[in-house]
Amino acid sequence: MPMEDKGKGYKHEHSAAQKISKIGSFVAGSLAACLAVIFTNPIETVKTRMQLQGEMSGVNERAYRNVPHALGVIYKNEGIHGLQKGLNCAYFYQIALNGSRLGFYEPIRSMLNGQFFPGKDPRELQNMYVNIAAGATSGIIGAVTGSPLYLVKTRMQSYSPVIRIGQQTQYSSPFTALRTIAKKEGIRGLYRGVDAAIIRTGIGSSVQLPVYNLAKRFLIEHDFLKEGTTLHLTASVFSGIGCAVVMNPWDVILTRVSNQRGNLYKGPIDCFYKTLRIEGVTALYKGFSAQLFRICPHTILCLTFMEQTMKLIYSVETRLL
Repeated sequence: MPMEDKGKGYKHEHSAAQKISKIGSFVAGSLAACLAVIFTNPIETVKTRMQLQGEMSGVNERAYRNVPHALGVIYKNEGIHGLQKGLNCAYFYQIALNGSRLGFYEPIRSMLNGQFFPGKDPRELQNMYVNIAAGATSGIIGAVTGSPLYLVKTRMQSYSPVIRIGQQTQYSSPFTALRTIAKKEGIRGLYRGVDAAIIRTGIGSSVQLPVYNLAKRFLIEHDFLKEGTTLHLTASVFSGIGCAVVMNPWDVILTRVSNQRGNLYKGPIDCFYKTLRIEGVTALYKGFSAQLFRICPHTILCLTFMEQTMKLIYSVETRLL
């Protein structure tokens, strides 16, 4: 296939994402993320507990040695319900976070391209710096929107009646949790850790979609893969690995800041400093194996589902509008 034909194929593949409305982008991104989290929530529970074990201690606590061991221990002691803790909250969090992150990415990218590259089609132009800025901005919007839900999800997933890791807080449901926190700690309590969420999600989002799009374009233009499921899966793997590497230190910080009930940490920088001082630099990569097990499948599923949900929403909007 000639190079110019491959370029046209790449542009054509993006047509659905580029032509649907902002609301359609939000719906497609939210739906894709909710479908993905069904499969990855157990790993998220494992990751949360692995990141909290040994907190503020020089002793290397190993209640959960690795991902398979943790899955087995949680299932043995708490069953499927234990592995899927916080799933209901995770749905709402995914809608807030990924609905914003994936839904606002293309509109923001097109707007920035229009501002910095006037005279060119802002939907077709692929500029690495604009893509990174769009990814970070859309991620921050999602982080702020979903911060209270992440806080509740973290506390629900960390709670165990058998193995007590970190500060333990039990809630019967996400709505009960939100009401309880708002009553006891006010709005500020609901947004505990939002600064850490902005850092974590901004960094992760600045990598996820740009790496995914870059990988897809590279694989198509160099004739390694053609448009299809294999291409989407391969590009998603690259995207997931990139996210895991840059995000894990700030994911550890966010988990710990969100899980605290008192004032163990004044904020993400204080948590970062205390973690380094007491536990060492390796503590910033606690739960990294779980992060890879979670983020790679989640990214693969989310972005692969999004390819289909974008087409579905585009088809619906075309018929109705």
